Amino acid sequence: MEVKRSTVPLVVAATLFIGYVSSAFAQIAAFGGNPTITKPTSSVVRHGAGKVAYTNVQYLASPEAPKARPQTSGPPYSGSYYQTPASIACIYGLTSAVSGCSPYTATANPTGGSKAIAIVDAYDDPNALSDLSVFSTQFGITPPTSANFEVVYAPSGSTPDGSCATSSGTEPAVDPTGGWELEEALDIEMAHSMAPNAMLYLVEAQSNSLTDLYCAVTVASNLVKAAGGGEVSMSWIASEYSTETSDDQLVFSTANVVYFAAAGDYPAVFYPSTSPNVVSVGGTSLGMSLTTGKFTGESAWQLAGGGPSAYESRPSYQPASVGSYRVTPDVSANADPWTAVWVYDTYQMEGDPPCDLSNGWYCWWEVGGTSVATPLWAGIVNVAGSFSASTSVELKKLYGNPRSYFNGITTGSCGWYAGWFASSTWNFCTGLGSPKGYKGK
Repeated sequence: MEVKRSTVPLVVAATLFIGYVSSAFAQIAAFGGNPTITKPTSSVVRHGAGKVAYTNVQYLASPEAPKARPQTSGPPYSGSYYQTPASIACIYGLTSAVSGCSPYTATANPTGGSKAIAIVDAYDDPNALSDLSVFSTQFGITPPTSANFEVVYAPSGSTPDGSCATSSGTEPAVDPTGGWELEEALDIEMAHSMAPNAMLYLVEAQSNSLTDLYCAVTVASNLVKAAGGGEVSMSWIASEYSTETSDDQLVFSTANVVYFAAAGDYPAVFYPSTSPNVVSVGGTSLGMSLTTGKFTGESAWQLAGGGPSAYESRPSYQPASVGSYRVTPDVSANADPWTAVWVYDTYQMEGDPPCDLSNGWYCWWEVGGTSVATPLWAGIVNVAGSFSASTSVELKKLYGNPRSYFNGITTGSCGWYAGWFASSTWNFCTGLGSPKGYKGK
């Protein structure tokens, strides 16, 4: 299998070496080769501002086929300490504590959730429901049914209002590279695992153009509003553009909806993460013992997005010390692909062998990126049950919380030249920090 390698600065590679060693040895045991981080075409930012959006997924890949069938429950492969829904819940205090929160000893999954979460992505994932069902069964989560999971096709839209709110779309084309399908599988699996009782909508835009995605956000917002409130999760990014402030109110302002957006997988600043009408979600790295798989600590992920917006004014609840512009991220969670989460995705990724259902090879993925953190936060806030009247209300609550309501990240750096550092207060790398239970969410 030919593996495409993403290009990162040497300083990043050096910083990630310890995390590489910890994760790679376990991966080699299961896969028989040296793993590498792969960034699909859909996650490579190429074009100009205000036109198209990109995913925030990266995955670990090995140049050889797995050496064994996946296990039928728990972590699909033994000897690897990638995160499960239960280990994530343990680390973030969402379930009863288990010493070390190892993926092999933490088995309690989050429960609860109500009203609705809508995931907005581009293109069609034809295997969304079946993949989510297999993922749920693997980890002991109640599988979705037609009563609590629905795929909705958004129409094409030149504007995010008008026909977007009233007409239904046709089934979108697939992304032939597989990148958006991996994104969709990741998003729905993380959201459902954190809030299994919430109604989950996967709203598929006709393309990754911003006009189509904004139309899909409008559809998603109306669905969540009709369900009595909830969250809209957007794991994609676009370059900032000079007229974005007008879209803040046009796209991300439906009452009783809290919007979450990924801060990105580059040391840069992206929209809609910079909108004051969304909760911007950045990324962290989870340290796991090489020998036991026990959680050892959390640090800033060096490649996570963050920084000051070029156009959005600073909201009053953000610290005045950051300057006159809106800064990102607001909060963070696990995103480093070396401390990846398990994702089940049967749609073929470009350059990789197809999923072989007869033996389970190439069906399970170890995935990272701020696309992991974003639906995690949406699900956690849903289960917390506050259902804020707007994102602004939610953000004021988050920024007004005591520091004890978050896991303050005090190690690691981020940004161009790794010039920003994590700290015990709000910072450009991790914002307020990662989740610590449901209180104040």
